[in-house]
Amino acid sequence: MKRSTIYFPLALAVMLVIGMFVGKQLSKSQQNDDFSSKGRSSGKIDLIMHFIERDYVDTVNQNELEKNAINGMLEKLDPHSQYVSAEEFNEINDPLMGSFEGIGVSFRIEKDTITVISPVKGGPSEKLGIMAGDRIVYINDTLVAGIKVTNRDAMRKLKGPKGTKVMVRILRRGVKGLTDFTIIRDVIPTYSLDAAYMINDNIGYIRLNKFSATTHKEFVEAAKRLKKEGMQKMILDLRGNTGGYLKAATDIADEFLGEGKLIVYTKGNSRDKSFAFATSDGLFENEEVAVLIDEGSASASEIVAGALQDNDRATIVGRRSFGKGLVQEQIPMPDGSALRLTVSRYYTPTGRCIQKPYDGDFMKYHNEQLDRYTDGEMMNKDSIHFTDSLKFTTPGGRVVYGGGGIMPDEYVPMVVDSNLFFFNKLANSGLIFQFAFDFTDLHRPDFSIYATPKSFDAGFKMSNSIFNDFVAYADKKGIKAKNSDVEKSRESVCNLFKSYVARNLYDDEGFYPIYQKNDPVLLKAVEELK
Repeated sequence: MKRSTIYFPLALAVMLVIGMFVGKQLSKSQQNDDFSSKGRSSGKIDLIMHFIERDYVDTVNQNELEKNAINGMLEKLDPHSQYVSAEEFNEINDPLMGSFEGIGVSFRIEKDTITVISPVKGGPSEKLGIMAGDRIVYINDTLVAGIKVTNRDAMRKLKGPKGTKVMVRILRRGVKGLTDFTIIRDVIPTYSLDAAYMINDNIGYIRLNKFSATTHKEFVEAAKRLKKEGMQKMILDLRGNTGGYLKAATDIADEFLGEGKLIVYTKGNSRDKSFAFATSDGLFENEEVAVLIDEGSASASEIVAGALQDNDRATIVGRRSFGKGLVQEQIPMPDGSALRLTVSRYYTPTGRCIQKPYDGDFMKYHNEQLDRYTDGEMMNKDSIHFTDSLKFTTPGGRVVYGGGGIMPDEYVPMVVDSNLFFFNKLANSGLIFQFAFDFTDLHRPDFSIYATPKSFDAGFKMSNSIFNDFVAYADKKGIKAKNSDVEKSRESVCNLFKSYVARNLYDDEGFYPIYQKNDPVLLKAVEELK
């Protein structure tokens, strides 16, 4: 046998080992090059987390540390990218889904007790006979009264998968002892429509608090009902509506715009332009419309207001909107958490990007409304300054501006009336709210004579006796005033008190028609439509 034949397998094995070693070193070198040239920040974060966990002077919560690191990164990107932990996921997403699973009550924490404001119609609690005014003292043998329970704690204990049981022990005024209820949880609808009613013979009013999965359906049902009641003109109230789903916003705008009209378009660095156009057969395409906005109207609210303004389809009334023109996509994580990442900007039909400036200061951005107040914008339209570079013109010739929210066609300043100093102190202290709650709770059986919110509005008023009791109550709580100041505030106090009583009895359906009788923004919209 030749010597070469004997040594060939050995040489091949040696070459293979050398090749593997060289390849591994090259791979390491390439990884190091990539790390140093591209930053490989994810690798750095992992390393830093490792060193902190191993060597830091004190014990640290790794999950909390990771969450803070992620939030720190996102805040520097933009003010709306957001990390949602697994614990917060349902709490944040449920309101936009249109339903959740639970016992079906709306409640408030009053005097350190979970107090039922109203059971959800058709829900498991209503079916068992749980009533407004009931106090939940125990949940599954756990005391929840007098222990400083929070809204979040209460919701976590009462919500749960459909079909599961929860036992509550309730204190009811006029009934001795505690009453036990075993509730089988079910799917509970959540509503984005606060109120829908006729202001007069031909003007209807609809208020939306968010844009959720069910908003379009709720809106259409309400609009059809009001049209049957004679609605020929509409006021759409989006004040304080912070937004929600883009699709819900385009669906609502579609009801007012003719086929083919541009509603909104979006574009981003990694996203192509995407356009949303109106379809045929809108519910309210030709009738007059006024849209109410304020500094709390954001995102999807601004899409609707901007689309109707840019298409010369509505009169926008109120104050400049928030200025959120960024679109987020939700990316689920393996542990149940999620990343809401800004992927594009949205633009109104004339080409306006209404996102307000952001310099990386998260708190400054979200507290910008205070700057508007101190700068005088809340009280004076002339305090708002737009540059010509952000000027756009609608097909009808209206001049509109981008760069920081939707500017209304009809500006209505915030009411600052020195004559109402006493009323403002009362309202801001929450005393009117608390007095109304206690009064309703004490006299609930007396209100059974009012079958509907409308009959309550027509038949109930704050009498002189009740008003005097309230002034004495406020005095005991440390808010005193001269008789002249009390009289100047009487009308405002009586209206707000009656509104709160109506909310305690009928929820928002009773509150808004009474509260808004003295609403300057709503009154301006009615004037415009007339």
